[in-house]
Amino acid sequence: MKSYRKEIWLNVPERRGFVNITRQVEECVRESGIKEGLCLVNSMHITSSVYINDNESGLFEDYERWLEELAPHEPVSQYMHNRTGEDNADAHLKRQIMGREVVVAITDGKLDFGTWEQIFYGEFDGRRRKRVLVKIIGE
Repeated sequence: MKSYRKEIWLNVPERRGFVNITRQVEECVRESGIKEGLCLVNSMHITSSVYINDNESGLFEDYERWLEELAPHEPVSQYMHNRTGEDNADAHLKRQIMGREVVVAITDGKLDFGTWEQIFYGEFDGRRRKRVLVKIIGE
């Protein structure tokens, strides 16, 4: 069995945002040379997420509104975590909701997606460099 590891670095200039990273992950699969296996993609930061869904702008707006209703950023004083001097407690909660990682099967050297599925990075406390790990195992 072969193994491949690569980090994808991102810098979302706003506090929150969604980035389609499907092409970068597909490139990792090509570089790995693995034809049959599994591809793990996970955020290496506790205030960001990796998830799979449709690449549709209305959905991004829906996520933004829904997540802000569930874990509003303000008032920052509502969160115990922010008493440490941070202002990102909401980002930790949003990450918990959206998830840490995805695993996608690799078949015939390609990500084996369902219809409309793509991989996204969700940023909830941006404005600095963060990384996503891609780990591929297989034959």
